[in-house]
Amino acid sequence: IVLVSGHLDSWDVGQGAMDDGGGAFISWEALSLIKDLGLRPKRTLRLVLWTGEEQGGIGAKQYYQLHKENISNFDIVMESDEGTFKPSGLGFTGSAKAREIVKEIMTLLQPINATDVYDSADGTDIDFWMRDGVPGASLHNDVSKYFWFHHSQGDTMTVQDPNQMNLCAAVWTVVSYVIADMEEMLPR
Repeated sequence: IVLVSGHLDSWDVGQGAMDDGGGAFISWEALSLIKDLGLRPKRTLRLVLWTGEEQGGIGAKQYYQLHKENISNFDIVMESDEGTFKPSGLGFTGSAKAREIVKEIMTLLQPINATDVYDSADGTDIDFWMRDGVPGASLHNDVSKYFWFHHSQGDTMTVQDPNQMNLCAAVWTVVSYVIADMEEMLPR
């Protein structure tokens, strides 16, 4: 299983469009693009739209409890939760061998200049999996404007730039598809 995800945690102010509607959208779009292209990877691609992240990660905790017995089937868990502005690459948590593979995959994104692999993935919703050794990835993007809108009345759809979101979706699509279609799972 290659899991792509974002969460739905709109606050009582704003719409939650950036935090984290954008992450949910690019995850949905990645699977939609793969389907529209008629691609069928060797492994399952799964979309999860988490809930309850701001209330202690209760949605992620429940999902983990329901699926942890199959942890060896999870190839990578990916979460986008810091906006969907211009992407630069991925944060990655996993073995050195897996990191080298991810770096190679990221070279495919050179045309959009989103090739960097940062030291670690972060995400409340994927932490359970990474603690148990499943490789994890989080989207890295230009967060210079993130806290202008984070948890505020300004977090509306007008914050989202469709072109930048398309670039984020491209990163999510390429990485998830290539990993799901490799002969072997990422080394643990």
